[in-house]
Amino acid sequence: MTLKSFLEYMNSGKEVVVNSDVHRCMINLTQEVLKLTSELNNKYHTAEEVRKIFSKIIGKNVDDSFALFPPFHSNCGKNITIGKDVFINSNCQFQDQGGIKIGDGTLIGPNVVLATLNHGIEPEKRGNLYPKPIEIGKGVWIGGNVSILPGVTLGDNVIVAAGAVVTKNFPPNCIIAGVPAKILKFIDNK
Repeated sequence: MTLKSFLEYMNSGKEVVVNSDVHRCMINLTQEVLKLTSELNNKYHTAEEVRKIFSKIIGKNVDDSFALFPPFHSNCGKNITIGKDVFINSNCQFQDQGGIKIGDGTLIGPNVVLATLNHGIEPEKRGNLYPKPIEIGKGVWIGGNVSILPGVTLGDNVIVAAGAVVTKNFPPNCIIAGVPAKILKFIDNK
């Protein structure tokens, strides 16, 4: 299976049956990204070197304005799209098989988990996977220790308070917090 056909399948949202060709491709991609994240995480790198390694992880170049503080972890790497002026703090985990898009000017705090896969509910399908993308708008600020679950879209300028668990979509210009996250207030964007 080619990377292109794998990504097309994952972005379709179809069920990934355990031990299928798609599942085996996913496992192979995981091994590749583990090598690259080990290179990134296990010694000092300049900001330019970090961008170069991260670009290899996601399979496309990131803008010179991109910044990341390692360590960083991913299960796939190849289904991440990053805008300009994005900052990712240390120890973030991106489970990106279902697709992660991060808009320009987004700030991501430490220990953030972006998870795009769910498992089957029925015991006989528990090993199967169900991908759903995460889309983060422009100018979003995600606090430390936040978890964002599959299928979530955050509008532009959303602020996610530290420790929140985001289980649903939120409109632009709001501050959200809690488990599960709820709107605390809207931002006056004048």
